[in-house]
Amino acid sequence: MVSLKSIQTEVDASYLYKVLGDNEEDENVANVFHQMSAIEHSHALAFLAKNNMDESQLPSPSGRAKVLHFIGKTIGYDYILGVLLDTEKSISAGVLNARKQTKTKASLSDTAHVTILKNILSNDTKVSGPSLARFEKRHRSVGGNALRAAVLGGNDGLVSNFSLVMGIAGATSGKEEVLLTGIAGLLAGALSMALGEWVSVKSSQELYENQMQLEKEELETNPEGEERELALIYMTKGIPEVQAKQMAHDIMQNKADAHEMLIKEELGINPEDLKGSAMEAAVASFLFFAMGAILPVIPFFFWGGMKAVVISTVMSGFGLFLIGSSITLFTGKSVWYSGFRQVLFGLMAAGITFGIGKLIGVSIMG
Repeated sequence: MVSLKSIQTEVDASYLYKVLGDNEEDENVANVFHQMSAIEHSHALAFLAKNNMDESQLPSPSGRAKVLHFIGKTIGYDYILGVLLDTEKSISAGVLNARKQTKTKASLSDTAHVTILKNILSNDTKVSGPSLARFEKRHRSVGGNALRAAVLGGNDGLVSNFSLVMGIAGATSGKEEVLLTGIAGLLAGALSMALGEWVSVKSSQELYENQMQLEKEELETNPEGEERELALIYMTKGIPEVQAKQMAHDIMQNKADAHEMLIKEELGINPEDLKGSAMEAAVASFLFFAMGAILPVIPFFFWGGMKAVVISTVMSGFGLFLIGSSITLFTGKSVWYSGFRQVLFGLMAAGITFGIGKLIGVSIMG
């Protein structure tokens, strides 16, 4: 029998592709998304039939899918496509498992949702070049990286500072000591995260810019060689040799277009990716970390001793659960499972540091 989870996965995918189609300005791209929605819907109906269920028993979109729809309304529908592409492996695994259970023949679409989508887009002559480029940009930014960074940054700040605060609370009974340590931990961690993000983004940009400059120099000094390279790239994509050489020759007539095409095809660099601000990334990392790190510190502004420890633990546990449940937007796992797993790991880390702090405190006082 096919699991109800597999059916729900297909229903959610169909619902989200329909959302994308309904909110896509390009009619041809919208048609592609609606085709994908129909494909996923057909999977769901096939699974219902294997379970001896009729269409009236088809489940509604899950809460996760509706939350993704809400997020799409808020920050843009490109995010939804990113999540759909990012969870392709999970969808494929569920479908393959169902195929094994029902002993039905595998289908190419079972494991190639992204490939199908890309092929439909690429082979539809009505889909414009700009629309294809827009899809490729979405595909590269799979999974809503900004939201993922927010969740993971908040998690790092909360877990690390919660553990630090509990360690100091175990070693001392003073409210001021814990508060000072918590704020110091917040600032140190957030600044470290911000600097690391700035260095990462900046170094990547500088590396790509250097490669682009070298490619420009090669284009100036050896245009014939670059034309041959571009033709070979097209040939490796299955384009006939004569046509590939003609395409390369035509592109090389305009040096600016040729340079842009070479850095995309030969280096795999998209100039749009270099427009991100390293400072913006650093500030975002600082804020995400700080929002998580401040949570276990708040009670110590008002209380001290075990009362503050208990309140801090409850608040941190609630924060950990929210972060764990937020991760399910990317993984598709159970909200309760992911949420309580995050709480368990966070409390274990804090419990260990609190115990060590207690031992150190007793040792010092003794």
